[in-house]
Amino acid sequence: MNHAYIYDCVRTPRGKGKPTGKIHSQRPIDLAASTLTALKNRNNLDTSLVEDVVLGCVTQVAEQGGCVAKASAMHADFDQKVAGVTLNRYCGSGLQAINQSANSIISGFSNLIIAGGVESMSRVPFGTDGGSWMIDPELANNTGFIPQGISADLIATINNFSREDVDQFALNTQMKASSALKNGYFKNSIIPIKDKWGTTILDSDELIRPETTLESLGGLKPAFKMLGEQYGFNSVAIQKYPQVEHINHVHHAGNSSGIVDGAAAVLLGNLEIGNQLSIKPKAKIISHAVVSTEPTIMLTGPVPATEKALTHANMN
Repeated sequence: MNHAYIYDCVRTPRGKGKPTGKIHSQRPIDLAASTLTALKNRNNLDTSLVEDVVLGCVTQVAEQGGCVAKASAMHADFDQKVAGVTLNRYCGSGLQAINQSANSIISGFSNLIIAGGVESMSRVPFGTDGGSWMIDPELANNTGFIPQGISADLIATINNFSREDVDQFALNTQMKASSALKNGYFKNSIIPIKDKWGTTILDSDELIRPETTLESLGGLKPAFKMLGEQYGFNSVAIQKYPQVEHINHVHHAGNSSGIVDGAAAVLLGNLEIGNQLSIKPKAKIISHAVVSTEPTIMLTGPVPATEKALTHANMN
């Protein structure tokens, strides 16, 4: 049996996903190509040996339309024989790209693949590609669709997570991120983004805020309260979960996941190609899994997916 190995991994810094963000000027193909170029240069890679570039991208329209994976490979001056494919599994798209590539290597059909993802949320805002789940009232009503922010508030309500609980979690996250930045924990994987004149415009994650305090978080207004109350999404959630009398809106801009621009790429291959290229693997992929959860609450999916992957690997 073949095995799939991770040989290298790089990512851009996460830029603020707004027109005021520092890498807003960079096109999606610029961000993705920067990661491909970094893998090529760091590993002295003959790109003709790369058989495919697989990128996850949620909003595949405009600058991210067509096949951004193939366009990025060409933009990075990869060999013309290198194929490309772009896929969408929503928030799991980049991970799906890695899993799918690992499958191809394990099966013996491929030797060397680059997998990852790209999203420029400042240039191609989430939702601009439409999609029946969000815009078809019949489907949304039949499936109990609500926005993710209200799903997060629903989870907090069911599990009795208070505003103070989630703010403290967010503060801890900011402190860990600040420590990682200060101590250079990711200096070997984050590549700086430069403009066309070679000037560095961003070399670290833009949303890290070491000055964050519980007091500053406490002053922010709930982000999804009005959306839930005025557009009826709270009622949809309560209809699905009648044990909930009301939704406690605890999430806001300071304790929610950031809207960002960025790209990442992972070099995957079998053991033979690693020996040929004289590069050492960092890890071996032994299992992965996907599941789908109830669509109203939706965000709990990583738990059963992890359990399934562990079962496949005979681990606990």
